[in-house]
Amino acid sequence: MRDPYQVLGVSKTASAAEVKSAFRRLAKKLHPDANKSDPKAATRFAELNAAYEIVGDAEKRKAFDNGEIDAEGKPRFQGFAGAQPGAGGFGQQGGFESFTWGPDGFQRAGGGRRGARGAAGGFGGAGGAGFEDLLRGMFGGRAQPGGFTREFETEDFGAQPAGGRDLHAELTVTLEEAASGDKARVHLPTGKDIEVKIPAGLTSGQTIRLKGQGWPSPAGSAGDAMITVHIAPHKTFTVDGADIRLDLPVTLYEAVLGAKVRVPTLDGAVELAIPANTNAGRTFRLKGKGLKAKDGGKGDLLAAVRIVLPDDSDNELKELMKKWRDDKPYDPRGDLE
Repeated sequence: MRDPYQVLGVSKTASAAEVKSAFRRLAKKLHPDANKSDPKAATRFAELNAAYEIVGDAEKRKAFDNGEIDAEGKPRFQGFAGAQPGAGGFGQQGGFESFTWGPDGFQRAGGGRRGARGAAGGFGGAGGAGFEDLLRGMFGGRAQPGGFTREFETEDFGAQPAGGRDLHAELTVTLEEAASGDKARVHLPTGKDIEVKIPAGLTSGQTIRLKGQGWPSPAGSAGDAMITVHIAPHKTFTVDGADIRLDLPVTLYEAVLGAKVRVPTLDGAVELAIPANTNAGRTFRLKGKGLKAKDGGKGDLLAAVRIVLPDDSDNELKELMKKWRDDKPYDPRGDLE
């Protein structure tokens, strides 16, 4: 880890108030929730926290300045017998001291004339405000005595657990991928590209949880990645639950005389018999040609007839329709009145 003074951007002569002010400013700037597109944000924020745990505590800051602990708070080797009293080494008068990480945070334990400091000291003991106290003051949250802040809430950042935080990402797949249960790759805010197994029959808006792929934590395991999956619009089909729908274009003569037409499905085209005198809007159901349903079965494909006239103007057709209008008039909108 870098020198904690450099991480905080303060000099070794900075006052406690200056250190605290620098931490508050950088904590808001570097917080992962304020830098969701930066995959290194969580690492920088953890480094800032660790630096403040050293420089923000009077005793640990003194120990670091005296070379007794390193930038990570670990004890440095101080030599053997003959060391100066109080230097932290082994000596007739100075005794010895060691620095350890206990369940309640940073502890000093040892013998000699300085004795031991119990677990109750923890973070934020005598001589300086603790890291969790400062975060609690900044964000109005709760902290465990002597340890890392377990959770705090703020209208800017939200809740922060002791372990890693869940992250959220979105993935768009094709209808074919959603129907077959294919694999797709998603880019996470952490910078990772991972492969996601799409459950067959997934519907748009569903969320897939990827264990351990969330934001890392310096004090625990990583959170989870919550992937919201969207199905891209299809040029032919629309999704209706487990069913899929399509407009089926037919010619005027196919609708009048009847015909066999090819209908596309997600499994390939099939042949459908159109009866004579089929009206526009009539819907045909193709069983089992939809998406996988929640009960384990499959939905259907619903094909709605759409009568399509030729693109080019046809005089012969026009004359036929005029004759039909004059000889055999009918009113399909009579029921609307």
